[in-house]
Amino acid sequence: MEWLMSWWNSYEATNMFRLLFASCLSGLIGIEREVHGRSAGFRTHLLVGVATCLMMIVSEYFFNKYGGLSSNLAVRMDPARVAAQIVVGIGFLGAGVIIKSGQIVRGLTTAACLWMVAGVGMAVGIGLYAPAVMVTMVAMFNLVFLKQIERLIKKDHFCTLVIHSSTTKENQENFRNIIQENKMRIAHGRIEKDTATGNSRYEYIVSTNRDFDQEAFIGVFLGLPEVQKVSVH
Repeated sequence: MEWLMSWWNSYEATNMFRLLFASCLSGLIGIEREVHGRSAGFRTHLLVGVATCLMMIVSEYFFNKYGGLSSNLAVRMDPARVAAQIVVGIGFLGAGVIIKSGQIVRGLTTAACLWMVAGVGMAVGIGLYAPAVMVTMVAMFNLVFLKQIERLIKKDHFCTLVIHSSTTKENQENFRNIIQENKMRIAHGRIEKDTATGNSRYEYIVSTNRDFDQEAFIGVFLGLPEVQKVSVH
């Protein structure tokens, strides 16, 4: 039993506990992302957390082993150097889960989770258990509970309205009037003219803070005599 107690109090046992603890905390956040069908889920978050924890352990080990060398030597040990590289490197992994489709950007929360899990792993790897637990609790509260509160907040929704019609100034004024009558705001507008046919493609990015019937909205534009095609996405 003496060898077991001595091993339990050893540096290796402490490192193993750190790795397991980092796996639990990062995996907990990863489960929430997995449940919501995100590309970076349970396994990805767990791997990021335990890997960054290992990197910090290695950094600490090198500092403990070589940190006492004379300052006259060419070797310089800086334990913060590995941490700085982790913070930079995790950005490439986070960028891989961000997807932009039209006006919709998905994956920002998951990317932030990966960046945060890296910080949790680093904290556990250096022995800062209390801050790591606190950050994990804040993250879970954010992902689980604040999401419900966020749904109660009225916020602007953006969509792209594309209209194909003949090129007249009257048409353009009619389009803007219809948008305003539906309590929408034009965030950006663009016109493409086809000189061969004399028709134009009107593209508006509009915002609204309420739900609306897309079919009825499109029907209003199609009721205009010179409109050939309308789409909302």
